[in-house]
Amino acid sequence: MNAADKLAEVRSQTVYDPASKLVRVSRMRFLTLRYFHEVARLGSIRRAADRLHVAASAVSRQIAQLEQELDTELFERSKMGVKLTSAGEILMRQTTRMFRDLDRARGEIDDLRGLRRGEVHLWAMEGVLSGVLPAVLSLFHRQFPDVAFHVVTSSTDRMIEALLDDVTDVAITFNATPRTEIEVVAEYVEPISCLVSPRHRFANRKKLTLTEICEEALALPDHSFGLRQVFERAARKAKLHPRAVVTTNSLEFTKTLAATGEMLAFMPALTVLRETEAGVLRVIPVSDEDFTMARSSISVHRDRPLPHAARAFLKMLAAEIEGLSKGRSQRKARK
Repeated sequence: MNAADKLAEVRSQTVYDPASKLVRVSRMRFLTLRYFHEVARLGSIRRAADRLHVAASAVSRQIAQLEQELDTELFERSKMGVKLTSAGEILMRQTTRMFRDLDRARGEIDDLRGLRRGEVHLWAMEGVLSGVLPAVLSLFHRQFPDVAFHVVTSSTDRMIEALLDDVTDVAITFNATPRTEIEVVAEYVEPISCLVSPRHRFANRKKLTLTEICEEALALPDHSFGLRQVFERAARKAKLHPRAVVTTNSLEFTKTLAATGEMLAFMPALTVLRETEAGVLRVIPVSDEDFTMARSSISVHRDRPLPHAARAFLKMLAAEIEGLSKGRSQRKARK
């Protein structure tokens, strides 16, 4: 057993059951928590056992022992797999933080040894800054080839939750509501534009009003996306009733629907460079103040120190975003 495992083994965890009864679990074994964490993450004892390279029966025994020790069920079992109970969700939040803390400790120890290993957890809104992020990741990889990235695409609301719950190091959000716990490291203001097919009757327009847009069939992201929140706020202000024909959690799908010519979609122009260059979509500005002031933000948790690898990547990413913002300001000044 290595030093980190021994440290985790002697660490005490405090967990509350659904009835708020305090249960003190002292010297809970590291492997038991690891087994629980993998089962909760994968939703299956069999898949967790395969990942951990142990027998499924061994995982089941550890989970049963943990449930007995906590005097509560942690999973709901079914033929389809397992699902966390309310008590299980509480413990999952604790184990997520614990294993992230261990990862940070390993990273700091590696720094002392002059090593460049590490992991960066990054959540980003699908499509936002897609023209920038791959280039920054590639540049960082050339400098630090042993750093691994875990990238998740999600909505703005989910990304803020991930930062608050210590699930991610860095989040690239879109038009997020300011929160005291979240620090914005860099921002890029990019108007939301209307996406139309070259075959659509709006294809040759220089600008569109929100009134015109709301009369058309629309493909919109769901309400957890900052982009949808901007759209609905502007529509309410103008007392308009948009025709949201499709609501989805995939921005890629809204782009595809716009390309058919049957619907309109919305995104910053920077996120559809590939499609506009290929002639699949056209980007038309929207004459509404809420659409012109939309912003992409590079955010972290204000009170949580980042691992070394994440700090280095954040510095590189922020520099790139600041360069984009400066270039945009210079272009506006020349017009």
